[in-house]
Amino acid sequence: MNDKVSFGYEDVSPEEKTERVGAVFSNVARKYDVMNDAMSGGMHRLWKDRFVRRVKPQEGEAILDMAGGTGDIAFRMADAGAEVTVSDINQDMLDVGIERALDRGTDGLVWSRQNAETLTFPDRMFDAYTIAFGIRNVTRIDLALAEAYRVLRFGGRFFCLEFSTTEWPGFREVYDAYSHRLVPRIGKVIAGDEESYRYLVESIRRFPPMPEFAGMIRDAGFSQVRVEPIMGGLVAIHSGWKA
Repeated sequence: MNDKVSFGYEDVSPEEKTERVGAVFSNVARKYDVMNDAMSGGMHRLWKDRFVRRVKPQEGEAILDMAGGTGDIAFRMADAGAEVTVSDINQDMLDVGIERALDRGTDGLVWSRQNAETLTFPDRMFDAYTIAFGIRNVTRIDLALAEAYRVLRFGGRFFCLEFSTTEWPGFREVYDAYSHRLVPRIGKVIAGDEESYRYLVESIRRFPPMPEFAGMIRDAGFSQVRVEPIMGGLVAIHSGWKA
């Protein structure tokens, strides 16, 4: 078994990746949402709205929002009446989300520090599992998918929103140039952290292409796996069901 995993363009030990990813998100937590607006021109809000519409959160159902950090997805699902548990491996990100929930008067969310690869929740606890822009930062994606399957009830649904590789002719080259050259500079100006945003851009490039990631979801046991590309695959919604 290869004992190396990717940290951006580097190959490191699993333990080092977990530690370094934690440092990245601790560094950017306070400016995370501002940077999302700056990097995407605000489009991440539209992608997240579309994602939650696909999830179709229902009143009273239990949903685990993994890598939920600052609460963007959880707030949208809670507004629909779902009982949402927000989990993240990084306490700094959770702290920002808790502050945001207090500011907007959102009650009823459960905040739980969790490692996506080793969840402490019992089997078949949730009706849906969501993860938005978080799966590529997990050290062992296959273990995280297996845990997602385990904690879902039969008939439960898995939804993942993640960057991928756009297939639009010409746009891929423009986006590559923008992300590699400008995003780290924007991170330096807004968040005072160029290197963390260099890693985040590189992590997108190392993430499996849409067909490969869909195969990983199937390998975890999910059925009816679907991929919905956005902007030609710049972003994609992956989904599956626990039969």
